[in-house]
Amino acid sequence: MADPVSAAVAVGWAMKAAGWVASPIISELYKKASSVLNLDASGKLKELEPKILLLQRVMEVVEESPYRPCLEQLFSDLKSAFYEAEDILDDVEYYRLEKQIQDDYLKLEVATPRRNKNRVKKLLKSAVKKCNALKDECGMSKIELKQSLEKIEKVINDACGFFEQMNFTNKSNTNLTKPANSRGAVTTARPPSVVIGRDKDCDNIVAMLHDKEEGAQPDTKSVQCYSVIGIHGIGGSGKSTLSQLVCAREQKDGHFNLVMWVHVSQDFSVDTIFGQMSEAASRTPCPQFNNLDTLQTNLEKVLHGKRFLLVLDDVWYNNRDVRQYEKLQQILSPLNAGEAGSKILVTSRTKDALIALGAAEQRCIPMSVLGEDVFLKLFKHYAFHNVCVAADDRIRLEDIATQIAKKLKGSPLVAKIVGGQLRMRPNIDYWRISRDGNHLDDTMGALWWSYQHLDEQVRQCFAYCSIFPRRRQLEQHELVKLWAAEGFARSSDEGKDSEDVCQGYFDVLVSASFLQHGVGKYSSKTDTYIVHDLLLDLADKVAGSDCFRTENRWKRSGDSWTMEGCEDEVPPDIRHVFVQTYGSELINEKICKLDNLRTLIIDSAEGRTPVEEKVLKSLFVRLRKLRVLTVASDQGMLSVPESIGQLRHLRYLAFMTRYGSDSRLVLPGTLTKLYHMQVLDFGNISDLVFGSCEDMFSLINLRHIIRVPFREIRSIGRLTLLRTLETFEVREEQGCELKQLSDLNQLCGKRTILGLQNVESQQEALEANLADKEGLRTLELWWNYDERAELKEKEVQTEVLEGLCPPKLLESLTIYCYDGLRYPSWMMGRHNGGPKYLSTLSLHCCSTELGPELGGFCPHLRSLYIFGCSWDTLPDKMEHLTSLKVLGLDRCRNIRSLPMLPQSLECFRLSRSNEMLTSSCRTVRDPNWEKLQHVPEVYVEGKSSHSHNNISFGVCCIASPYISSMSRVVRSFLNQFAKLANTRLPAGNESLIYFTIRA
Repeated sequence: MADPVSAAVAVGWAMKAAGWVASPIISELYKKASSVLNLDASGKLKELEPKILLLQRVMEVVEESPYRPCLEQLFSDLKSAFYEAEDILDDVEYYRLEKQIQDDYLKLEVATPRRNKNRVKKLLKSAVKKCNALKDECGMSKIELKQSLEKIEKVINDACGFFEQMNFTNKSNTNLTKPANSRGAVTTARPPSVVIGRDKDCDNIVAMLHDKEEGAQPDTKSVQCYSVIGIHGIGGSGKSTLSQLVCAREQKDGHFNLVMWVHVSQDFSVDTIFGQMSEAASRTPCPQFNNLDTLQTNLEKVLHGKRFLLVLDDVWYNNRDVRQYEKLQQILSPLNAGEAGSKILVTSRTKDALIALGAAEQRCIPMSVLGEDVFLKLFKHYAFHNVCVAADDRIRLEDIATQIAKKLKGSPLVAKIVGGQLRMRPNIDYWRISRDGNHLDDTMGALWWSYQHLDEQVRQCFAYCSIFPRRRQLEQHELVKLWAAEGFARSSDEGKDSEDVCQGYFDVLVSASFLQHGVGKYSSKTDTYIVHDLLLDLADKVAGSDCFRTENRWKRSGDSWTMEGCEDEVPPDIRHVFVQTYGSELINEKICKLDNLRTLIIDSAEGRTPVEEKVLKSLFVRLRKLRVLTVASDQGMLSVPESIGQLRHLRYLAFMTRYGSDSRLVLPGTLTKLYHMQVLDFGNISDLVFGSCEDMFSLINLRHIIRVPFREIRSIGRLTLLRTLETFEVREEQGCELKQLSDLNQLCGKRTILGLQNVESQQEALEANLADKEGLRTLELWWNYDERAELKEKEVQTEVLEGLCPPKLLESLTIYCYDGLRYPSWMMGRHNGGPKYLSTLSLHCCSTELGPELGGFCPHLRSLYIFGCSWDTLPDKMEHLTSLKVLGLDRCRNIRSLPMLPQSLECFRLSRSNEMLTSSCRTVRDPNWEKLQHVPEVYVEGKSSHSHNNISFGVCCIASPYISSMSRVVRSFLNQFAKLANTRLPAGNESLIYFTIRA
């Protein structure tokens, strides 16, 4: 019998091989290649598909076969041939793009009147030469492509011949079974005899179950009598145990007339579920009914007039399976016969299942992670339950158990399985061997099983995460871009964008808890995720020889520094590599020998070992198949060699530094030859020198220009696939006009447009076509401040802003230095277009006052910020902004009074503004003070009329409900500071004013 580690690896290899073979990647490759070679793809695929199906089936049953080494080699050969064909196909597409770009460039040159005839003749001759060269190169690539397809076909035929010889065809048909859940179904509502660390979670869920649902009426079809609460988390995290605990609590409590428990599982039948519900409700065996309608009617009778709690345990859901969704809805159909206030508690590995059953987002509860002490207590419970050993041995075993627990990565399922194994053999030597060995990996069965039910493309994306170190904060948008650049997107919808497909994969992994939210201690980012330690172990296994990470670093040894952590050999057929720390020897001696490498991420390079140009040159020359290259460096200056132009497959290029203020990056003109490029990221680099800005339009596949500190990119409008362009500056130069934005309708996220004073008419503004950029969520519009602007200039600004109507889904709008005569119709609610769901509006140094129409323009406005505006008053009828939560005024020198403010306001901030307004907001019973009494949080900054030791005071008002809870000491302390400002501390129910010291 194979040892646990080998068995686990065998399972992983078989799953990976079977899934890869069964996925559509081979058929898709054939279709693309056949279109290039003018071959009949359908005929060839019809011939190959039965063989591919056989290959898949055999892979699924050979986990412990003595022929596995042979099959592994066949699979490796097949995959290598596939990758080779994919690279050649990529070359053919590269030459096609190059010809298209040269043709476009030639048309542009000929059409430009300033070019003379001799110049045009030279261009034509040059173009003819290049076209002939391209034909030769493309012809060679087509020959290689055909040979590669023949190689794939040969590997498949050889494999099938081997299967027939070994009689695998019959074995695969008899042994092929569906994967089983390694932990078994939980079919009882009774919790384990001891549940540790889940009392607080249980209390929270019970409180939600007892919430009253307003408007729910029994026996009505229009309104449900029940609501849904869900628990989701990875396999083995304790979902069923927690729901059992809740169930037991409710059976004692008596809040519900009926408490029912049903285990759903993946392949369920509706009639079986109805029967289980009926038995759980009546506590008697369900009569045999041959008709589903009769079953449903019987269940409705049992539930009629009763407030119930139904637990649906272990629900599986695939959002692409319409039939499965219909079956889940069928389960719910008889439940409306119950009484209002009934509840359904669902457990699932994915949030999608909970939402499909009707759970609101805020009622989808992720499983909490047990604390280290609580988890140790849980593990020791399983390991020592009913174990009788001598007292001395017990102490030593507990010490070993503490060390073992640290290896189990906080999984309750693993704690239960490993603890049970140890409990059966309570001797010190065995426990030591267990602690020091790797066989604990055998406890990942539940995770393997969950992984097996992901689509092959989603598995590939998950396996790719194994190149990153443990607990690495992974940003959502970065992962999606990396997966798209690697070509992982496979979709039956040919028109769907690859990044949108990969975003779908990401959502699946999050829903299934393979990726979990993980904001770091010092990070404010909300879109970061981590791979749980146990899941990273799984990712390492399934990635196999595709992914490798080197967690190397510099270590001081006496007066010198040495590199440690890079002793392991890098497998020669590896395709994705992560290097923690740059080292020239590591790159030259190991990385540059990986001819098939597609990903290289160099995470950091310290000042003592700057990235060398000659090393980069060697890297570019040797690693021609790279699709992703990321280099992080702390050095002041870096020049990128011209040989980067040889990386024809490159799609993702990032050069970054932590020291942005002093960093300089010099890029060669050959960068514009990388026609497949999708992402350019130059994070934090302050000075970017680019040798060929005019040719940037050659990068016609470019989607993201991230943190680029230069503005010399001309004719950006040719890059019609752009999604990220953080800043665009309008200048009075050819190729820098506002109309360059016209066709960039895939732009999304945030957009800043500078230099609007260079736009001369409404028509010119309309050419930007902002309204059609539906992906925009944040927009900043900048004019240069001109205090001497004449009437004509103000009229132009008015027309321009009228023409810059944003898309309807815009969430945040900021306007700088606007000096027009009025705000546009789309801001005043007199326009059919414009943003409909704007939540944040910020106006900086704008002389034009807002009118009372603001409420019609911004019914959903939650935040309004006004900075440095020379207004005399705030807009009238602000109380009609019924969604407004935050109002901020800064440096508003002329505003002396507040209008009536909406009752929804939760935060008011006033700083560096009119002294009369500031003082009145701090003066008890003043009209302005009165208008703030319903606001829970008020911050008014200004200098006190009395200074003490040069301390200035910020004043904050706290609403009356908080006063009564203050201690006598706190009130005395605040009274001392109140005396400094010659004011008093209010008593009773009056609002309290106190001072916070500000340096």
